[in-house]
Amino acid sequence: MNVCFIVNTTKTQAIPVAVKAMKLLHEDEIHCFIEKSYASEQFLPYAEFLDTEQEALERSDIVITVGGDGTILHAVSRAGAIRRPILGINLGRMGFLATVEPNELEELHRLKTGAYFTQERSLLKACWGDNEYLALNDVVIAKGFVSHTIQYEVFCDNTQVSSYRGDGIIIATPTGSTAYSLSSGGPILDARSQGFVVTPICPHSLHTPPMVFAPDRKIKILTSENDNCSVHFSTDGTNDIRLPANAEVHVSQAKEVISLITFGEADQFKMIDKKLKGR
Repeated sequence: MNVCFIVNTTKTQAIPVAVKAMKLLHEDEIHCFIEKSYASEQFLPYAEFLDTEQEALERSDIVITVGGDGTILHAVSRAGAIRRPILGINLGRMGFLATVEPNELEELHRLKTGAYFTQERSLLKACWGDNEYLALNDVVIAKGFVSHTIQYEVFCDNTQVSSYRGDGIIIATPTGSTAYSLSSGGPILDARSQGFVVTPICPHSLHTPPMVFAPDRKIKILTSENDNCSVHFSTDGTNDIRLPANAEVHVSQAKEVISLITFGEADQFKMIDKKLKGR
């Protein structure tokens, strides 16, 4: 088995944790690759340096990230196209997508024996103009100025289903339903389910509940003139794009999926109990 490591070296403990993980895998005769541009000599003799991250991904069977949920989202944008399952080692504040904490690295021995599960997670495809973007968590259209609200309309299969004025709107996958959408009042969806949820951000209305749509639905978000207020579009917290007035953003469930490695079939709900309750 070959493993590609993607390490967020801005995290203080990232390199020591990655070295320990590689050493454990090396003991199990699992070969590790890492891109040489951010590789540390500490990784030797447990990993092989390759010229590019793409080469490391293509030569690997599994991707292991060391960082927070943002590092996993980065890996999704890279590994999704070549369908490599991802396992996250958490160094972030929440680490809701991660499987292993730094004090649980011994669990990595389960990769050799095959004592793990892979869960397919749906992705969203967002289109604006001629550009397409994939998102594991969410697509967000939001205002750019604190003192303004924006007006936008939501269409499902070309039928208008809502009109909002507020701070913006979130279209979230079941995976992303526990992220920004949840903090904005959206429901938690089973990560194994299909479909997505549309959640308004601070709507200026008493009657704007989140809406859950079936996976075959096509959503269109139409922004209005908005009195010269800037409106921004992003996917998974990246690709921050300022939209022109009367822009149309089309969102649907993507054909592509991503696989996350877990060590339990109900890990999502264990995470909810462990990391969300009591906060």
